[in-house]
Amino acid sequence: MKPKSPLAVVKSFVADLLLWTFFVAGLAAGAGAGAVLDGTEKNAATIVGMAVSLLAGSRIAKKPKIKAFLSTRPVLWFLFLFNGGVAVVSYLTMDGAKGIATAAGMGLVALGAAGGLVSGRRNAAGRPEQPTPDHSVTGW
Repeated sequence: MKPKSPLAVVKSFVADLLLWTFFVAGLAAGAGAGAVLDGTEKNAATIVGMAVSLLAGSRIAKKPKIKAFLSTRPVLWFLFLFNGGVAVVSYLTMDGAKGIATAAGMGLVALGAAGGLVSGRRNAAGRPEQPTPDHSVTGW
């Protein structure tokens, strides 16, 4: 693997910086819109902020280092337990549609983490690790 050129390193850094900036700004807009805005503007800022942070976060999660970190067993256990607990607490303490929607969203994240735990266990127990093909001989 040949090293990246300085221009490619700078472009990658700027792209990562912009992604993280949009992610944090979206979270801030989604969570903090009520402190500054009222009514329809507050709702619009919250929805747009959530959409921006969701889009940027999904792009960040596709990066190889982040993807490898998120698929480790300790992180999956934390996501399962924390989000499952938040789902239960929000269902019991919040009234109406907000409580149900929050519980459903957190429950889906907890179920996704549980699916990752189960599939990881199945892969580890089911079949032995297959060796990766060595393409250095053929050049493919």
